[in-house]
Amino acid sequence: MTREPYPTARRESTVDILHETPVSDPYRWLEDPDSPETKGWLLGQAELFRNGRGTQRFKSRIAELLRSGSVGTPAWRGGRHFFSRRTPDQEHAVYYVVEPDGTERALVDPMQIDPSGLTTLDAVQPDKEGRLLAYQISVGGDEESVLYVMDVATGVRVEGPIDRCRYSPIAWLPGGEAFYYVRRLPSTEVPENETQFHRRVYLHRVGTSTEDDVMIFGHGLKMTNYYGVSVSRDGRWLQVSAHEGTAPRNDLWVADLTESPIERPALTVVQEGLDAQSGLVFGRDGKLYVHTDLNAPRARVCVADPAEPGYETWRDLIPEDPEAVLSDFAILDDLERPVLLVGWTRHAISEITVHDLATGERLGEVPTPGLGTIGGISERPEGGHEAWFGYTDNTTPPTIQRYDARTGETTLWAASPGAVEVPEVRTSQVVYRSKDGTDVRMLIISPADDTPGPRPTILYGYGGFGLSMTPGYSASILSWVEAGGVYAIANLRGGGEEGEDWHRAGMLGNKQNVFDDFHAAAEHLIATGVTTAAQLGISGGSNGGLLVGAALTQRPELYAAVVCSAPLLDMIRYEQFGLGATWNVEYGSAEDPEGFGWLLGYSPYHAVKEAVSYPATLFTVFQSDTRVHPMHAWKMCAALQHASASDRPVLLRNETEVGHGARSVSRSVDLSADTLTFLARHTGL
Repeated sequence: MTREPYPTARRESTVDILHETPVSDPYRWLEDPDSPETKGWLLGQAELFRNGRGTQRFKSRIAELLRSGSVGTPAWRGGRHFFSRRTPDQEHAVYYVVEPDGTERALVDPMQIDPSGLTTLDAVQPDKEGRLLAYQISVGGDEESVLYVMDVATGVRVEGPIDRCRYSPIAWLPGGEAFYYVRRLPSTEVPENETQFHRRVYLHRVGTSTEDDVMIFGHGLKMTNYYGVSVSRDGRWLQVSAHEGTAPRNDLWVADLTESPIERPALTVVQEGLDAQSGLVFGRDGKLYVHTDLNAPRARVCVADPAEPGYETWRDLIPEDPEAVLSDFAILDDLERPVLLVGWTRHAISEITVHDLATGERLGEVPTPGLGTIGGISERPEGGHEAWFGYTDNTTPPTIQRYDARTGETTLWAASPGAVEVPEVRTSQVVYRSKDGTDVRMLIISPADDTPGPRPTILYGYGGFGLSMTPGYSASILSWVEAGGVYAIANLRGGGEEGEDWHRAGMLGNKQNVFDDFHAAAEHLIATGVTTAAQLGISGGSNGGLLVGAALTQRPELYAAVVCSAPLLDMIRYEQFGLGATWNVEYGSAEDPEGFGWLLGYSPYHAVKEAVSYPATLFTVFQSDTRVHPMHAWKMCAALQHASASDRPVLLRNETEVGHGARSVSRSVDLSADTLTFLARHTGL
């Protein structure tokens, strides 16, 4: 098969000398999205993709399966509760309030704000009484999160827009008159290439100018810090946390707001300079509950006195489990014997246990619908005997379950609103051995019939930032398996499936472990007859895009097709674009000689070699992505098109007006259909 010629991409002789090592960068000119040359090249790639796209085989079935809609876990405030829901025909979920009498009203509908579908709802936070709602929206995928406040009773905006609020928590003080929040410094006060950084914690009084906001924290600290802030239910305790970028550790402070003014809270150190992550819950019983991985990589719950919150005073309530990761907890205290519900993931499968709140003694388990993923456990802030949690698995659209501690029963509280016919599939979890002998788990979703393999297969992975790959409803996975394929998800090192040690075994100088785990997953699928190298496609996005980029350059013979989405690929220059500077705590820095050695050792862009038969590769990137710059995929695409000796195509799907995160349903359907169609064509489905 003769493929179309690729658009011309000029190769430069750009070479940087870093730590006495020459580093070639022939396509640096593609880093400038506004240059006529880059624009012309992108137009050529768009035409090439259109010509090679073919019929979107999966589109109607993916759209049908997404008609399940979705539903979110409720937040209770006063007599009201708040939740999100997407009905079968909606492009975005809508945020609702339910009055004490059961009356339901829509509060924030992104399509009503912007019928184009380009506006997304990023975050919401009702105040403590349920009278005001802070919400954040962004446009076109830029994730810039402009903050507004709405009067819940009338739906009228009473505050905003407040810009520069990306990734900002909202910590309401009682009465709804003021809140703490996080905001970046204005661009006029920072260097041009640092406008995405320099966050500070402020106090804002509703109805006043942001010019009058009081900075309460962050001055003089690291440019790449992210801050968390919360206020206890009774308004007494302020909690402030600081993470250096995405580092798996934080510093933590508390202030008693009855002892110091809210504009100048007297912060006390809880932990500082410790290599651990901790978060605090101020109990209604006057105790401080601590969720921490200090000296416990799979995490534990400790208890302390809020007046003496330092980590030296913590005592175990729920100790670390030898094989399950403690993910969250909720307190139910309107009972003769108050209890603590503790959420765990055991090898990526969720469970909830019930414990005596005073002693930590295990009393039983919360019944769950199956082997799947449980969302955050929520209770009424003022106390109670009920808890709500989200549940999904590979064939179950999101549901909300209600647990009653008085009866010990779990019941369905809310289901996704759309009725869909889900195909029968078979799911199994297997254990395979990686290159260094480490046991790794993988979820394999296959057709329910007993027809023997091998079958066209997609292997998916992520392996970074301590994020866990857990079971969940996916229209694209179900469409692929229904068509006769197999879908496998590997729980690679770098993720959080086995705790913080598992994460660290795949970060910084250990990053090659992630790629070795992925290659070993592919080899296991082939060795056990699930698939063959000629039928194996791989897929990953963001850090997972880095994963499949490394996979295709390290083991091109092992894979037939690759979908590489919103990827990091130039690991020598990644810190200079988007939010890259916040990730050097995960990957290392090219400015550091040791980190440079790690990065150059696997950087996919620098690993492309001429006259190698590379797999069929589709890069999917998003022009408004402010996290991972599209230049990674552009440069890698040009390099592979130049170097590959095979007839298998290297294509670029470059999408405008969307970013790294949320998007409308119809655009999600288009993207999924294009990627599955490409993988099907090149794996023989």
